[in-house]
Amino acid sequence: MTELNRRRFLTTAGAAGSFALLGRSWGEKGHAAGSATFQMVAATDKKRILEAAEKYVSNSPLTITAYPTKRSAGGLHDFYSQADYYWPDSNNPEGPYVLRDGQSNPDNFNDHRKVMVDLSVEMPALTAAWVLTGDKRYGKKACDHLRAWFVTPDTRMNPNLEHSQAIQNLNTGRSIGVIDTLHLVEVARAASHLMPTMMDRADQEGVKEWFRSYLDWLKTSEKGKAERDTLNNHAMCWALQAAEFAHVLDDTATREEVFRQYMTILLPNQLGPDGSFPRELARTKPYSYSIFNFDVMTALCQSLKGLQPDPLAFRLADGRGVCKAAEFIYPYLKDKSKWKWAKDVQHFDSLPVRSPGLLFAGVACNQGEYIALWRTMNPDPTDREIIRNNPIRQPLLWV
Repeated sequence: MTELNRRRFLTTAGAAGSFALLGRSWGEKGHAAGSATFQMVAATDKKRILEAAEKYVSNSPLTITAYPTKRSAGGLHDFYSQADYYWPDSNNPEGPYVLRDGQSNPDNFNDHRKVMVDLSVEMPALTAAWVLTGDKRYGKKACDHLRAWFVTPDTRMNPNLEHSQAIQNLNTGRSIGVIDTLHLVEVARAASHLMPTMMDRADQEGVKEWFRSYLDWLKTSEKGKAERDTLNNHAMCWALQAAEFAHVLDDTATREEVFRQYMTILLPNQLGPDGSFPRELARTKPYSYSIFNFDVMTALCQSLKGLQPDPLAFRLADGRGVCKAAEFIYPYLKDKSKWKWAKDVQHFDSLPVRSPGLLFAGVACNQGEYIALWRTMNPDPTDREIIRNNPIRQPLLWV
């Protein structure tokens, strides 16, 4: 980026005063604390990160083993959830639950999901605070969470999702349940920051072995392969998980496999010529699913940074890529009243919230207006459904 364009970018982003300490050029690769991207995000998020970390540093880790359920066909260490949009059949109360697309059943068992979401909120916030301050209290507590979930025999989760998004009276788990561990993506990103200096070798190997086993399950199990081959946001979420779990393992071969999947399958088959996601627009929650898939796609490309060609800059011959997707969604994130499609059947009023895709695309596409909007959006929603569909909360760990 030329110096003139860089000045225009920063001015457009409304970042005056936040960049006084910048010592490197905008968009520099890596996670160095001196990079301009890092410094901008740090200036934006430092207060919220430290406030959150101070709140969470006294919390003891909780895992799924604290919430046993007789509904699950698995054991104490097996993650279990029920299909969101399935309800009892009024015509057959003892029969299989039936679909009401977009309408979450409040009577579902959600304790395992809730505790995993809590992990994905607390542990990365503690890690981000440690990155910012070097305060070992935050780093040690974040490591406590890693050990509890992935190492300690009494509390660890089994590295599979064989019992996720089950349908009552019909099955004990489904392939689309793989999306539930999307909340481990930022946990893995945080672990890659922490482990080299804050964990002993045995614990590091324990955490890595868990992610290695889970990644193998994602790639080889029937449920994992079926999820990989779906045609909508579920495949994009599978790819983000595989890419980031491979990242924490330094598994370049898997990262390259995922990148090929993105370039040859996901991007051509999911992104429309106008930058929309037609399959998401056809759902009963088209606004939230469009934003969600945009955020996941850009996070996937951010996770794959370092591969060639640059994943964030990659585009098909007709121009489809991250920048085209951002160009489509940006006006509707800025002004929801301009949305041309149906309103979501639930939670429409709770959106939009802060989109990590705007940050990643703003940097990659040299669009300061995306950054400016990102800085004004709510980073900490309270609606549980919105939180569940917002897996990247600490962009400081990604830039």
